[in-house]
Amino acid sequence: MTGLRKVLVANRGEIALRVVRACRELGIRAVAVYSDADAQAAHVRLADDAVHLGKSAASKSYLDEEKVVEAARSAGVDAVHPGYGFLSERPSFAAAVEEAGLTFVGPSSSTISTMGDKAAARAVARRAGVPVVPGSDEVASVDDAVTAAEEIGYPVLVKASAGGGGRGIRPAASADELRTVVAEAQREAASAFGSDAVYLERALQGPKHVEVQVLGDTHGNVVHCFERECSLQRRRQKILEEAPAPGLDPSVRSALCDAAVRLASEVGYVGAGTVEFLVEGSEFFFIEMNTRIQVEHPITEWVTGLDLVAEQLRIAGGSPLSVGQDEIVSRGASIEFRVNAEDPDQDFLPSPGDVTGLELPGGPGVRVDTALMAGDAVPPFYDSLVAKLSVWAPTREQALARGRRALAEYRVEGLPTTIGLHRRLLDEPAVVDGTYDITTLETWLGSGSDP
Repeated sequence: MTGLRKVLVANRGEIALRVVRACRELGIRAVAVYSDADAQAAHVRLADDAVHLGKSAASKSYLDEEKVVEAARSAGVDAVHPGYGFLSERPSFAAAVEEAGLTFVGPSSSTISTMGDKAAARAVARRAGVPVVPGSDEVASVDDAVTAAEEIGYPVLVKASAGGGGRGIRPAASADELRTVVAEAQREAASAFGSDAVYLERALQGPKHVEVQVLGDTHGNVVHCFERECSLQRRRQKILEEAPAPGLDPSVRSALCDAAVRLASEVGYVGAGTVEFLVEGSEFFFIEMNTRIQVEHPITEWVTGLDLVAEQLRIAGGSPLSVGQDEIVSRGASIEFRVNAEDPDQDFLPSPGDVTGLELPGGPGVRVDTALMAGDAVPPFYDSLVAKLSVWAPTREQALARGRRALAEYRVEGLPTTIGLHRRLLDEPAVVDGTYDITTLETWLGSGSDP
C-alpha cells in the first residue's frame, strides 16, 4: 500500500511506461505527459490520463519546468515521478514541485543540489568516511588548476562541478595540456549545466566503474541493494552493465556497500539513488551520486527480487522501506544491454526513423524494457535509447549464454541499433572473463578492430 493517489509521470519512453505499470500495480492513477512527437506513444496510451506539454523539441516540452508543474496542477495529482534524464536531477524542478504542494518522488531539492555539485558531494563523502579520488576543490583560474595539479600529480581529469553523464570532463597529462583543457571543460560545463565551475581529480589508470544501489525512507532507514558493474562505456556513456560485479573481492564488495549506506545516511537520503565508485584492486574511491532511478535498475531487480520503482512510490507515500538490510540477498547474475538507435559502424551516429519490423526475445530469464512497437517512429528529438534487454541466470556463465541467445532473437528493422555490437561484445575474452575496465571498449573501438 502507498499513501499516493495519483502520480504525474514527467518523462517519456520506456521509463515512463515502467512507472505507469508500477502505479497500476499499486492502485495509483498515472498521468502521462507528452510532446507532439509522442501523441501516440505507449506511455500515453497506457496511462489513466495524459496532458499535452507542447512541441516535439525537449526544450518546449519535457524540459519545460513550468509546463510540467502546471500539468501536475491541472491533473490534480499529489506527486510527480521524474524518471531518469530530463528534469530528474534538477533541484529547481524538485523545488518547484515542492512549492506547488506536491510530493517529488525522489530526494529533496536540497539533497539533489548538494549531491549534484561534485565538490559538495565529495565533502559529504569525506564527512561520511568514504574515500574520494585525490583531487582539488573548485579552481578559480587556470593558474590555480596548474598549482592544484602539481600537488595531485599528473595525469589529472578536469571535471565540471555540476556535471553528469560524462560531460564537462577533460584529461590532461601535463601543465601545457591542462592550460588548454581547463577552458574547454569550462565552456562545455557552462553550456550543458549553466555553471562553468570545475575541479581536478587524479586520473586513475584502468579502474573499474562500480555503483551501489541504495534506498532511503522518511523514517531514517537506509539500505543497499548490492552493486552493479558499469565499466563498458563509450565516451563515459554506459553500454552494458551487470550485477554482481565480476571478480570483485567479497571484502571490497562489503566495504563498497557499507560506504554507500554511510554516504546516503550522511545526506539524509530519501528515495532510490546510486553511489558510484572507481575501483582499483582493493582500493575504491567515490566519484558521484545519481539522485534518481538508474537506467540499469532492472539488473538489480533481477538479482534481489525487489521492485525498485514500486519502492520509490511507497517511500514517497510515506511508507517505511518494505525490506530490511538482512532481507536483501543477491542471487544469480544479470546483464543489461542498452539498445540504442545508433550506428556503431558510423561512430555511433544517432539513427532516428521508422521501425518497420520488430521481434523481441523471450523465454526464461529474459526481460525487455521498451515502449517501442513495430510501426512506431524513433523521433530525432530525444536520447537514442529505445530499449533495455536484460537477462538473469543462476551463474554468470549461464547469464552470458542466455544473453547470446536473447540477442540472436532480437530484431529491429528499419534503422541501425547497437544489438549487433552487443552480440560481438559477448564473444570478447575480456567480457567473457569479466576483466574489462573503463578503457576496454574505447580501446577496441579506437584500434579499428571489430569489437
